[in-house]
Amino acid sequence: MKKVLIITYYWPPAGGPGVQRWLKFVKYLRNFDIEPIVYIPEKPHYPIEDATLTSEIPKDLNVYSQPLFEPYGLAKLFSSKKTKRISSGIIQTKNQSFFEKTMLWVRGNFFIPDARKYWVKPSVKYLTEVLSKENINTIITTGPPHSVHLIGKQLKKDTGVTWLADFRDPWTSIGYHKELKLTSSSEKKHKVLEHDVLNEADRILVTSHTTKLEFEQITNQSISVITNGYDSDYQGDAHLDRRFTISHIGSLLTGRNPKNLWQVLSRLAAEDAVFRGDLQLEFMGVVSQDVMDSMYRFELGPYIKMLGYGSHAEAQHKQQRSQLLLMVEIDSEETKGIIPGKLFEYMIAKRPILAIGPEGWEAGSIIKDMNAGEVFNYEAQAELKKTILEWYTAFKKDRIISESTGIEKYSRKALTQELSKLL
Repeated sequence: MKKVLIITYYWPPAGGPGVQRWLKFVKYLRNFDIEPIVYIPEKPHYPIEDATLTSEIPKDLNVYSQPLFEPYGLAKLFSSKKTKRISSGIIQTKNQSFFEKTMLWVRGNFFIPDARKYWVKPSVKYLTEVLSKENINTIITTGPPHSVHLIGKQLKKDTGVTWLADFRDPWTSIGYHKELKLTSSSEKKHKVLEHDVLNEADRILVTSHTTKLEFEQITNQSISVITNGYDSDYQGDAHLDRRFTISHIGSLLTGRNPKNLWQVLSRLAAEDAVFRGDLQLEFMGVVSQDVMDSMYRFELGPYIKMLGYGSHAEAQHKQQRSQLLLMVEIDSEETKGIIPGKLFEYMIAKRPILAIGPEGWEAGSIIKDMNAGEVFNYEAQAELKKTILEWYTAFKKDRIISESTGIEKYSRKALTQELSKLL
């Protein structure tokens, strides 16, 4: 059985989407004659935790770990709440405090490529011995944080291992990158590191075709696309909410603010007392202040239900019970290739997806291809209102259903089989 070392920052008890991809690959790799060995940080500062995910780790999995110094740990001494928000990727663009502005500038210009850079050197030294001890000749690094790729880069140089670099998100084109207040020198350093990783890795793995096209402008190395997926055998038998719930699962970061949707829902509520009595907007996860402000400005406050952060199992249950599932992406050129991991779990939940994002959004194309819901841009008004009314009419008749088809190819086991072929 072939051994592969997977180097990842996010691992249970970490919660959120960053941990799911490789936890699920590890779960199924043995089915395809590949023995995964995992390397993770020891006692890291995860902004979100979900202890229930530890039950999905194979019982006899070989896991190595080493301590790391994280500057966020020191910053918490000054402002724990704001530090947690920034380390989670939630960057408040409006009304930033002096502390937040300073944190972002320091984060962007002193910690390149990111605040986990201090894990690189000790990891290379430690893993050189692990590779020899375990007789491993293939490694996988997954980012963000992209400093993890620098571990792979140095290990390849020092030991000659075959190195696959997995990008769950792009590097310098990711939406929050330009919010880091980078100097021209810092921006150049990011570009150089990105170029080096993409050209020195033996194979590149990405989660979208848009990212593949972007990276093909930087490297001639082989690039493969393996999206995220779902890991569920749900058959569609949950008891649906009694109210007309539109639920969003996950973080609604700054910029993911579909004001046209809030406006349409506000008008519908004002025009129809019955609709007003049925409507409920549910949010499981962090919602940025600008999104909350917009919803209250459109007088949607009475219909909002904040569920806070839930475990992965709780999120799946909420998805299955909701009447509609909301998915939103920032309206920009840089986000066209973002395919949220929750998309595939939304589809397997068998509930219609209401998606709002940029023109040419790759996730929107998947929704349309799978017949999993409806997709709108940030300008849509009349068509958006018409579609919501159609769904609401079906809801009143207990007939609001999802007719998604062909989603089996996005099962985690099927995707792991694709990965095994690359390895």
